[in-house]
Amino acid sequence: MSDPSDDIQNHPVPEPPATAAGVFGDAVGAAERYVAMLAGDGVVRGLIGPREVPRLWDRHVLNSAALAEAVPAEARVVDVGSGAGLPGIPLGLARPDLTLTLVEPMARRVEFLQDVVTALGTPWRIVRGRAEERSVVRAVGPVDVVTARAVAPLPRLVGWCRGLLAPGTQLIALVGARAAAEVPDLVPELEAAGMRDVQTRAVGVDLGAAATTVVVMTRGPR
Repeated sequence: MSDPSDDIQNHPVPEPPATAAGVFGDAVGAAERYVAMLAGDGVVRGLIGPREVPRLWDRHVLNSAALAEAVPAEARVVDVGSGAGLPGIPLGLARPDLTLTLVEPMARRVEFLQDVVTALGTPWRIVRGRAEERSVVRAVGPVDVVTARAVAPLPRLVGWCRGLLAPGTQLIALVGARAAAEVPDLVPELEAAGMRDVQTRAVGVDLGAAATTVVVMTRGPR
């Protein structure tokens, strides 16, 4: 069995693309430190595959930060199933006006998130648990936006996040092209679950390979 450290040596920390400064502004240095942690400790702890290291910026960090243009100003955001901090950490770095909570059930991932928050000196909260647990809902408190990336199919994600989705709360999910194409067929099921104004939206169109699609929906009145 190969040593993960060998893979790290074979894949040095990638340099930030020119677009990173425009996305992160004064926080671009913090974004670079986060990428270095993903490429190092993130690989060692099994949170990021070694083959993902060369494309951390476009495929993961800038891709996640592209979500920023869909999130309202001064919003209280909870990132569910945050994993290695995607999309929550890039979103928080790109949008310091947001109040951010990261929710993650797995201990090794929570430890990594805590290390990142400490290293970056950010005020973000980390809550260990699953979005559907009452203790997590209580710990998180009222939110304006729920974000998720590659957590679950949309109907299941809505079910898991039900306790966090008060009337008027938005759910913004980063999805791939295939999932985006399926959204029109899912609208009746999502509306039956209480969601309204379900739509797909392209984000990060100026970021080249980092451009992505989000599905945005709002919890209707109960």
